[in-house]
Amino acid sequence: MSKNYIMNNNELSKDQKILIALRKTLSGVVRETTPPPGMRHPLTEQTIEDIKHCFSLIAAREKELTEEKGQTNTARPRYTDEPKSSHVVPFTRPEKK
Repeated sequence: MSKNYIMNNNELSKDQKILIALRKTLSGVVRETTPPPGMRHPLTEQTIEDIKHCFSLIAAREKELTEEKGQTNTARPRYTDEPKSSHVVPFTRPEKK
């Protein structure tokens, strides 16, 4: 998430804290129950669709809360195979004379 979107935990409303907890919990369930390729998923198709619907509702409410505060959310997901937009430059401190 962008720095503009991430706020100090004290600045988050109760709704925002709940949505963050729900998103983390649901994504953890999805991550932990996703089987290797070729294996059948342990969750039913209906449960998978329900989880997707929950993510949609969470995103919609987050958008509403952001707009209510007069802010914009420019945060986008970053995928692990996506090229990085910034590069770390190693820095060696010069020795003191």
